[in-house]
Amino acid sequence: MLHQVLQWHHFLSLVPGEALRDIRAQILADGLFHVAVYLIAAVGLWLLWRARRGVAGRSGARLLGAVLLGFGVWQVVDVAVFHWLAGIHRIRVDVPNPLAWDIGWLAVVGLPPLALGFLLRRRPEGPPGGGAGTAVAAGLAALTLVSGPVAALSPAGSTTVLVLFREGLAPDQAFAAAIAAGGRVAWSDPSGGLLAVDLRDGGSVLALYRGGALLVGSSAISGGCLAWTQRPA
Repeated sequence: MLHQVLQWHHFLSLVPGEALRDIRAQILADGLFHVAVYLIAAVGLWLLWRARRGVAGRSGARLLGAVLLGFGVWQVVDVAVFHWLAGIHRIRVDVPNPLAWDIGWLAVVGLPPLALGFLLRRRPEGPPGGGAGTAVAAGLAALTLVSGPVAALSPAGSTTVLVLFREGLAPDQAFAAAIAAGGRVAWSDPSGGLLAVDLRDGGSVLALYRGGALLVGSSAISGGCLAWTQRPA
């Protein structure tokens, strides 16, 4: 969410090195991180499927508590390890006091689910067959499977796409390619290699690719990954 929707940081936003100042390298790092997350989700679904007989009839509250515990623990580990120890990114990298945002994120998103999960896990199991474990497991699986495709949907009525051009293409060439594709440039990053292009007047995505675009997208996923740390104005 912080990479794609809120666009507050990239996974390697604060890693030093000239190579990582290139938006393409940041997008690659985000993409690899997202692939790892999807693989972890797939493994989790597989383990949940394997345990389906044990889940049936068990306490739904305890299963939900385990999910919340896992979510909360990840938030704490992410902030403690990746933000404070490794220092590769913060919750927000474009603010005067990033520590306050880290602590605020933990207070709102990390600690409450951790505490609630702990309380739910302490509930007694109850008699066999009397729980809602199957329903909770099915809901969790459905939420996991649906979240990816939903995030990939383009915003309703959107005609603006974010276009990442190949390395080596000069800014004036990128602008010319956008105009030649029938688009209007609405925003550009400082390098001139990342443009927000309005295609409402019949512009062509294929023409953008022919003009040197590496990636064209309008969904929450592509928009967030292509943005640096700010939304296009």
